[in-house]
Amino acid sequence: MNINDIVRAGPVVPVLQFDNVEQGEQVSRALLAGGVRVLEITLRTSAAMDVIRHVAGLSDELIVGVGTLTRPEEMAQAVAAGARFGVSPGYTPTLGAAAKAAGLPLLPGVVTPSDILAALADGYETVKFFPAEPSGGVPMLKALYGPFRQMRFCPTGGISAESAPSYLAQPNVVCVGGSWLTPKALVDAKDWDGITRLARAASALPRA
Repeated sequence: MNINDIVRAGPVVPVLQFDNVEQGEQVSRALLAGGVRVLEITLRTSAAMDVIRHVAGLSDELIVGVGTLTRPEEMAQAVAAGARFGVSPGYTPTLGAAAKAAGLPLLPGVVTPSDILAALADGYETVKFFPAEPSGGVPMLKALYGPFRQMRFCPTGGISAESAPSYLAQPNVVCVGGSWLTPKALVDAKDWDGITRLARAASALPRA
């Protein structure tokens, strides 16, 4: 499965961080029950890799990715943990080469035209626009559409349930990333049904 297939598997990719394996399993099952198949589990906690190893084996329907990849050696580690794709907050040719060497489909982060040109030079036409809201949001994506019509974006960063539809209406947006599907209050309360309801609503969002 390549990165284009992955980003088309659903309109919203939840950006997740977990304190322990049990939490990761329960949230992942709740999201899948709501129709969300693609998960980005970030390397922001010490439990992250253990969670990824566990969640990657829960269901063939789940497409588990590793987020916050910032070092070349993490690409091979992600593959070893069972990840099917990776996400980086930014991009360098070194990160891209490491991902290709590890056989890891990568969604590299970009925010400027120069970032986009660097990603294009290495063969990437599907990228993460991050951080989306602080970097101009929908107006910025509209501006980028003119010179970069071949680029497909997954905007992430500051996007909410309310703003997601305006992003998904753009012709150069294939999906959005966000953390609103798993609010801390619901996770702390172990309200898995509440997370499933949010996932179901997100899964029904239309795309351009």
